[in-house]
Amino acid sequence: MQEPISKFIKVRCPKCKNEQTIFGKSATQITCLVCEKVLADPTGGKSKIKARILEVLE
Repeated sequence: MQEPISKFIKVRCPKCKNEQTIFGKSATQITCLVCEKVLADPTGGKSKIKARILEVLE
């Protein structure tokens, strides 16, 4: 059985320090749920993360 290639990532917003779980290969722009700062941009593959990565969730 194959392991999934994509993962969920726990990040911290650089502006308000809110911790949020996001998908590593998102198809849309991800913003902070508190202050609406952009946390990740889609690139067609893995997202370009613009926040501090705290943990990669399995």
